[in-house]
Amino acid sequence: MQDALIRLTAHWAAHGCLVGQPMNTEVGAGTLNPNTALRVLGPEPWRVAYVEPSVRPDDSRYGDNPNRLQTHTQFQVVLKPEPGDAQELYLGSLAALGVDLRAHDVRFVEDDWASPALGAWGLGWEVWLDGLEITQFTYFQQSGGIALDPVSVEITYGMERILMALQGVSHFKDIAYAPGISYGEAFGQAEYEMSRYYLDDADIAANRGLFETYAAEARRMLDARLPVPAHSCVLKCSHAFNVLDARGAIGTAERARAFARMRGLAHEVAALWVERRAELGHPLGDATVLQVALEKSVLPEIAAPAAFALEIGVEELPPGEVRPAAEAVAERLRDGLEEAGLLTDASEVEAFSTPRRLIVVVRDVEPRSPDTEEVVKGPRLAAAYDASGEPTRALLGFARGQGVDAADVRKVTVGGKEYAAHVRKVAGKPAAHVLSGLLPEIVSGLRAGKNMRWNLPGLSFARPVRRVLALLGHRQIVLDELNQGRMTDVHRAAEPSRVPVPDALSLIGVLREHGIEPDPARRRARIVEDARDLAARHGGTVDVAAEQDLIEEIVDLVEEPVAILGSFDAAYLDLPEAVLTTVMRKHQRYLPVRGRSGGLLPHFVTVANGECDRDVVRAGNEAVVRARYEDAAFFFRQDLRRTPDEIRRGLDRLTFTERLGSMADRSARIAAIAAGVADRAGLGGNERTVLARAAALAKFDLASSMVIELPGLAGTMAREYARRAGEDAAVADALYEMELPRSAGDALPATAAGAVLAAADRLDLLAGLFAAGAAPTGGSDPFGLRRAALGLTAVLRAVPRLAPLTVGEGLAIAARHQPVEVPPDALTEAERFTARRLEQSLLDEGLPIPVVRAVRPLAGAPARAARAASDLVGLLRTDEFARLTTALQRVLRIVPEGTEAGYDPALFAEPAEGRLAEAFARLRDGLAPRPALPEFASAAAGLPGPIDAYFDDVMVMDRDPRLRANRLGLLAAIRDLVEPLLDWREIGQDARSASTR
Repeated sequence: MQDALIRLTAHWAAHGCLVGQPMNTEVGAGTLNPNTALRVLGPEPWRVAYVEPSVRPDDSRYGDNPNRLQTHTQFQVVLKPEPGDAQELYLGSLAALGVDLRAHDVRFVEDDWASPALGAWGLGWEVWLDGLEITQFTYFQQSGGIALDPVSVEITYGMERILMALQGVSHFKDIAYAPGISYGEAFGQAEYEMSRYYLDDADIAANRGLFETYAAEARRMLDARLPVPAHSCVLKCSHAFNVLDARGAIGTAERARAFARMRGLAHEVAALWVERRAELGHPLGDATVLQVALEKSVLPEIAAPAAFALEIGVEELPPGEVRPAAEAVAERLRDGLEEAGLLTDASEVEAFSTPRRLIVVVRDVEPRSPDTEEVVKGPRLAAAYDASGEPTRALLGFARGQGVDAADVRKVTVGGKEYAAHVRKVAGKPAAHVLSGLLPEIVSGLRAGKNMRWNLPGLSFARPVRRVLALLGHRQIVLDELNQGRMTDVHRAAEPSRVPVPDALSLIGVLREHGIEPDPARRRARIVEDARDLAARHGGTVDVAAEQDLIEEIVDLVEEPVAILGSFDAAYLDLPEAVLTTVMRKHQRYLPVRGRSGGLLPHFVTVANGECDRDVVRAGNEAVVRARYEDAAFFFRQDLRRTPDEIRRGLDRLTFTERLGSMADRSARIAAIAAGVADRAGLGGNERTVLARAAALAKFDLASSMVIELPGLAGTMAREYARRAGEDAAVADALYEMELPRSAGDALPATAAGAVLAAADRLDLLAGLFAAGAAPTGGSDPFGLRRAALGLTAVLRAVPRLAPLTVGEGLAIAARHQPVEVPPDALTEAERFTARRLEQSLLDEGLPIPVVRAVRPLAGAPARAARAASDLVGLLRTDEFARLTTALQRVLRIVPEGTEAGYDPALFAEPAEGRLAEAFARLRDGLAPRPALPEFASAAAGLPGPIDAYFDDVMVMDRDPRLRANRLGLLAAIRDLVEPLLDWREIGQDARSASTR
């Protein structure tokens, strides 16, 4: 290991890095060393590389776990400003360590990083070596709450992982640290004793005192304007907190206060560091990059239609951004070329994409855009000539401004009015000139869900754009700063890694010749075919339908899919299947292999990116999954030593929010809310007994080791642990079902107890967080309230037993159990928020927009709203309902807002008034409470005639105020009867047309 550290140091020193020193106090990561945390701030350039022993008390395992250490070794590199080729420099460092890049599968896999405590975040990847995460690679965007300019690259190597992979050992203790000395021999005693200290022996009172002392000292150093010692004190304060946390001594309120305190100090340190460096005159210089122009395009004209190819070269995009970005580029290019008149009926626009490139190929681009006429409007015609027909001064001035004679001015009509105008011919532009203006707009307009900056001002995208290749036929369109000749990049490990492209139509073929498949559909077909074939050789299969989402992700993780079958010890099949598949799918992107009966086999399919030594890559991935399953088995055994009630006690240590308490507090609230919901739903007997026990254990598995490690298993592990502890099967099922649905289209609770808990869980989230001022804003939804509202409406729609409960009633029940005051407007907003999620769900199901808007009054009862929407689609196709709608809309239009319902038959002066009152009374008295829409429509079929006669024969707005009020009161009574059913104003011709399509 020491040789690896020496080699990395030499590699980065050769690329201009200062060799830094580790921090002289405990830090949880190399990021916290001032060589990173402070030096990334401000405009000064900085390149540094250093070893950082990273101390994480909560990862203490007494040296028993093969992959978890309380002190592990990081090698940290910071490049400021980011140099544009950081990935290539990094791959060179792996080669320096002896990694054969052609034999191994080295990949950059999306992994964004954030540290709210530091006010820091960045976008980047975790780097995989044959499936093993060995490095965190991040483009820093913010630190200490300060946006970074210039942007820095942070590269953090996990040395133990790298050396375990390179040396082929399965436990960190077996790493050869130096000749004749293993890692365990060098550090095993320290690992055990420090684990003992952090988990068992650290004095809680002493560490509380240290926390307070160092926090106060940091404050004093800030007041003295000394950011470096202040930063050191914040680090010591943070370590004292981590020790207390590992000892289980941090309560919910204390955790929130401590985080806020440390975050505030860290932000002040960052701001003071920036000030001090400015006061010192930025001794290392200013690396801020100035704005540059992207476009300098020169290209001769072409004489005949030609193909055009655009390739935007990027660093590895997140899988979810690959195809949408390519389609957006294709659409923008198509629109621009169509607007310029450069496309014909023979033109074709095709989009291709891989993680490293967005490609559009256009066939038959016209040589130049057509000539056009441009009308320049001058003065009104009446003001352009005098009474004798001579040009006025206004017309002469206009003609002079256009450089023409007044006699050449023509008459035009615009908006029905006549003007003097100059009509001039505008010559068409060569295709290359149109493209040279369009391409920079396309590149600079790239956007994604999360965008970052890099060392090219004016651009912002999911990952850096590094090059642009634009070919019109065999000619090149040059974009300065991004153009790298007529070349395209192929695999990084290829020799050469960059190859020429002779012309636009050759681009796709050139890529395929060099092992890159730019068509996602072809990559998908290859993955499916090869995975099935590999599985079949071992008597298994891959369930393509069940793994569809994962396959789509893999398609956009690789440029050349190479499927490899791996295996693991069959003994791990004793773990719950969900544990095994979660590790395979979520962590490793492996396709599980199943037998004929559907059960898991001890095999998986991994998909490498490009040709490699398959035996080497297989062995690496098998080692990774073995380590992950060993971790899972460790957590599973640890959890099974405790009962669900014992595990639940750990919820006290898990913070929900500062104002809403711990997860234990939330669990208790869910139980209380569930009881109220059960009362409303009429649960009793055994169902109530099951609910009570499940509610007492609500969320207990969040405190289990397995779910802390794999949060996606919440609910799944609750059911597993409950069953193994001897709980009633119905209780175990309810604990699982309370987490359903996890996403749109997911399974829904099948039992009454599970449905009540699921509803109570989401009602608590909505009522509590809206009261605490944590409602979603824009794209920020840290507590998943949108998902919670969708889940609540899905459960209320799907479970008939919950039909009596409205969203408003449920929120009111939840509000009574919150630890904070829940203002009425917070509940109102939460109900509106939930109604909007229901609307979106109905729209996603294909219901017409006017229909969804019309059922808004029913949104508080999601099942009723959904049923009404479906019924309304059918009713809108009938003439009878159209007549009823028209009649009711006449009523609603004439009644002023605020008019009270009520009338006196003695004041009726016209027969039509009495007939309408009789028809209304029959309808009102014959309706059941909360009637279904078809039931109402049938009962109200006799109402349109009396309404029409009423408006024909009766002067509603009579001069006599008593008659006018009585007539409006009758109409208001009709309004009050029908308004709770639908928003009738939304049912117009658009709704009827949409429902007939």
